[in-house]
Amino acid sequence: MLRRILTASICAGGVLLSGAVFAQTPTVAPDCAAQASEKKLHGAALNSFMKKCEKDAAIASCDAAAADKKLAGAAKTSFTKKCVKDAVGKPSAQ
Repeated sequence: MLRRILTASICAGGVLLSGAVFAQTPTVAPDCAAQASEKKLHGAALNSFMKKCEKDAAIASCDAAAADKKLAGAAKTSFTKKCVKDAVGKPSAQ
């Protein structure tokens, strides 16, 4: 659990430094691809890992963007869901 939080934080840091937060549609840090190749993933395992890694990075980035806008409660939830959906390109699971 701590490793996922740390990985998401690192990915989010890279996204924040790139200025993608201001566009409201964050780009995914290339760290996901590096982690996948380090783990030597292929096929379905690679697709699953990349999808989860990209979504985790988008969530972290969108949460940071919501904090920058000083959103809270329902406004933060709505903003984050839309931001993640736009970043990943698919509707959220909820």
